Amino acid sequence: MKNFIAVLLMSSIGTTLFAQSPESLDLEKAIQIGLEKNLEIKIAVENVTVNETNEKIGVGDYFLPVIDATYARNFSKEDVEQKFINDPDPRTIDNAKSRTENFSIVGIYGFQPENIVVMKRLGQLTEISELDAKIVVENTVAGISTAYYRLVLELQRYEVLKRTLELSQSRLDIAEAQYELGGAGKRDFLTAEVDYNSDLTLLVNQEQIIRAARINLNELMALAPDTEFQVNDTITVGDQLRLLDLEENAFMENKQLLVSQRQENVAFLQLKELQTSRLPQINLTGTYVNNTSNSDAGFLLQNQRQGFNFGGNITLNLFSGLTLNRRIQNAKVQKKIQGYALDQYEIQLTSDIHRAYNTYETNRNLLEIEKSNYEVAKENTDIALERFRLGISSYLEFRDAQVNLLTAENRLITSIYNIKEMEIELMRLSGRIFFQNSFEELDLPTEN
Repeated sequence: MKNFIAVLLMSSIGTTLFAQSPESLDLEKAIQIGLEKNLEIKIAVENVTVNETNEKIGVGDYFLPVIDATYARNFSKEDVEQKFINDPDPRTIDNAKSRTENFSIVGIYGFQPENIVVMKRLGQLTEISELDAKIVVENTVAGISTAYYRLVLELQRYEVLKRTLELSQSRLDIAEAQYELGGAGKRDFLTAEVDYNSDLTLLVNQEQIIRAARINLNELMALAPDTEFQVNDTITVGDQLRLLDLEENAFMENKQLLVSQRQENVAFLQLKELQTSRLPQINLTGTYVNNTSNSDAGFLLQNQRQGFNFGGNITLNLFSGLTLNRRIQNAKVQKKIQGYALDQYEIQLTSDIHRAYNTYETNRNLLEIEKSNYEVAKENTDIALERFRLGISSYLEFRDAQVNLLTAENRLITSIYNIKEMEIELMRLSGRIFFQNSFEELDLPTEN
């Protein structure tokens, strides 16, 4: 890797690896690993290299002359019989030898006006490939960030289920003690045991969900599925985002929008290229020749030529069977299509931002409600547990309070995760997923 791209971190997250490694894995490190190892990014970077090469080589293809050097040497050995006008007797030469030696350098330069437009089009294609690579990088960063926070969410849910199981254990212990002392029937004890097993099942299932979340994150980082690590159990909500700022930034920095704009430019340049091909083409030629021939038969025993030849021509296509007209008409239609596609994406981008922002704003509004609801549910559960311990409430009352607490806590942490998920998506859509305003100041990830 040449230079890692700085990431827009939604919060400070410190973590420690468990399993046997003491190293930590925070979000920034996870993204750095993904940028270094993700194969989609490597493919995108190689595509940029291909287009840059095409653009550089195109200068030679379209604006530099073609020069060829040729050297040839021939020998012959023949029996020759010659008869001349002024000598009626034939002349016979056995094993007459002849040899020729030719050397030439030919230079051809052809200027076509449309080549200027072709180079501009190749430049646009290079820019598109660079933007495509940035899109892959942004999507990878967003995907890793979302997967990372998803793992945090599932770990938080695991802790919630552990606390729920602890409450169920306490209830089971109380019910067992009451049953053994004769203060309660066996039915209450068995019901408590069933509820405990149900909560234990939820906890075991949650372990499977966590393993799946780890595999998803490892896949995005291009690591082995069984790579284990431990992350922090907190998700911090960032500052309030403003819809107007997001929209303004998106129309300047959204990479897919910039690609659509470049594609419209490419369609325009393809039309100009075809229209410019109607102009005359200029061809210049220059040749250096050095020819020598020797022969044992005939009047001319040796002939040697040496010198330069040069010239040029102008070519103008007068009729091509209407093929050019058809191609120009198709290019005009393609230009319109790309214009419509750009307009459509602008509408889609605005809609995507509004949809994500509505979800973001709704969850922010719900957050305070969920916090308050959780505090109430927690207090209610503490009271219900104490009442159940004292034998002045039924197991149904306690179980109801316990389930309400589980639901409230799950809703609270899910609401925080939803806010974070929409933050990431809004940052991606608005082109603000990185601290840096542009990639030009940094190198895209490549292999050393």
